[in-house]
Amino acid sequence: MDEKIDGYRRGLRPSVSGQTGWQRVARRIRVPLGFVFAAAFLVLARPSWRTVAVSLVLVVPGLWLRGYASGYVRKDAELTTTGPYAHTRNPLYLGSMLIAFGFAAAAARWEILTALAGLFAAIYIPTILSEESYLRANFDGFDAYARRVPRLIPRLRAAQSETAADGTADRGRFSQELYMRHREYNSAMGAGAIYLALALRLMFFSR
Repeated sequence: MDEKIDGYRRGLRPSVSGQTGWQRVARRIRVPLGFVFAAAFLVLARPSWRTVAVSLVLVVPGLWLRGYASGYVRKDAELTTTGPYAHTRNPLYLGSMLIAFGFAAAAARWEILTALAGLFAAIYIPTILSEESYLRANFDGFDAYARRVPRLIPRLRAAQSETAADGTADRGRFSQELYMRHREYNSAMGAGAIYLALALRLMFFSR
């Protein structure tokens, strides 16, 4: 889902010229690895009601951030620099990380946390860097945007956008239509399914 929506953000095909071999591989295996990791998570997790409750502190903001970001991404040949994109250049990835580490907290297994950290380092960092190279090559304003907005850790105050000056301020508003088009509600449904599986495990299979 991240790659599809990020492609809409650029308004161009998501292939990135100048990628390293691993960057190309990372982009292709990211989604399948996510499913593999989810399956391993459900098998290895040792949750408690307490760890499940604690996980909500990360999972809920992560779901909100992904949904919020999806309502700003337009299928136009332009950078998205408003909404959450005025705070971080990669709100979708940041949201995914919050969700993933939240579920790692629910699992209460340091092995899962360690594997997750390695997965993000090996997959997400190369993917983000390759996408930045693509954006830099195709949009003259990317470097200026990158100077104003951090790559991942969000700034507290929104960076000033140029949309108001060029008469396109309406593009800086959240769109429910875009949210539905990108089907970001699937993330909430997936998280709900995982929580249901954890709850059933606690009720019927815990020792």
